[in-house]
Amino acid sequence: MLPKINVFSFFAGAGFLDLGFENSGFSVVYVNEIYSPFLEAYQKGRQYLNIEPPKYGYSNQNIEILLQNRQALKLQTLMGDIDQSGEISCFLGGPPCPDFSVGGKNKGQKGSQGKFTKSYIDLVCQHNPDFFVFENVKGLYRTKKHRAFFESLKNQLNSHNYILTEKLINSIEYGVPQDRDRIILIGFKRSFLQKLGFHINATCAAIPERQFPWENNIIYSKNNIFNLSWLEKTPFEENSILPCPSNIPQELTVEYWFRKNDTINHPNAKHYFKPRAGLVKMKSIAEGDDSRKSYKRLHRWRYSPTACYGNNEVHLHPYKARRISVAEALALQSMPKEFTLPDTISLTAMFQTIGNGVPYLAAKGIAKTIIDFLQNPEKIRIENQTQQLELSLIF
Repeated sequence: MLPKINVFSFFAGAGFLDLGFENSGFSVVYVNEIYSPFLEAYQKGRQYLNIEPPKYGYSNQNIEILLQNRQALKLQTLMGDIDQSGEISCFLGGPPCPDFSVGGKNKGQKGSQGKFTKSYIDLVCQHNPDFFVFENVKGLYRTKKHRAFFESLKNQLNSHNYILTEKLINSIEYGVPQDRDRIILIGFKRSFLQKLGFHINATCAAIPERQFPWENNIIYSKNNIFNLSWLEKTPFEENSILPCPSNIPQELTVEYWFRKNDTINHPNAKHYFKPRAGLVKMKSIAEGDDSRKSYKRLHRWRYSPTACYGNNEVHLHPYKARRISVAEALALQSMPKEFTLPDTISLTAMFQTIGNGVPYLAAKGIAKTIIDFLQNPEKIRIENQTQQLELSLIF
């Protein structure tokens, strides 16, 4: 049985990613989020769910400050406590991604937000947790402009003795009613794996995707799901009734999650932007018409496009003449129905933190995959492109 896994969370937002890990057996002990409305949402969200505050508390420091002097020493002291206890340390973070997003600023590592990706990797290398998880948009992984930067980060991690594995996931694979691609990079300290009993070849730098149990917790094949005959567009009619087709998985649809989370009666049901004008235009958009950059109308019997509510992107309710509510947006992120955002933060902040968050079920799937790997009692043969590498468990 694995020792307790202690999570140090950075860029925590309202805690969607953390909650998925916590409900999979991890223990969140330290939370860092610089934006005060998000941190307030995190703290009150835990209260609503009756989860104890993190052992080492909350921090609203800029991550670049955490790399310096007294703050770095304080964090190193906490890491020392974990190491002396014989427990496991994990850094968890999804740095701000607009500068790497094709639909965002696309300024990369030089952007005001993009620089924090390097800061997070520097923090990992400075404090040496047993393993880390890094989440970001696929633009960092697939865009030629940003790929070289991503590779330089991996080289930096390798130089600090982290063995890496990565995968481009889609949240729909884990049961989230949303088409959302994200790159996940996980790194394990070589000495940590050796301590668990893994025998690592001295030149091993990466665990190929096919040799890591990425598939263990995937529920749906995204190719199969996207190839189904989903309803495309239906003329908009307010409060209309439309039966669910029998040839689709209902549990991946917008309407299923609205009902599952009882969004009508949810505390955040009243939180949505009310248009001052343009109601006629809003009613003219067909149910399921998400062809526009903004004013996408969801289809009740289809999954949602990526939940992104910044940069003037607006998602409309399938059969109501309004935007979706905070309660509905939370449902599309597969959050537990009990999770609530406090009405003490602005409506803009509510939608921002929802759009920034990692869908809850995807977070749980990733967390369980890590545990599956660390508990794996079988020999794993790792084949690198340039050499044969062996990673095996000693009995």
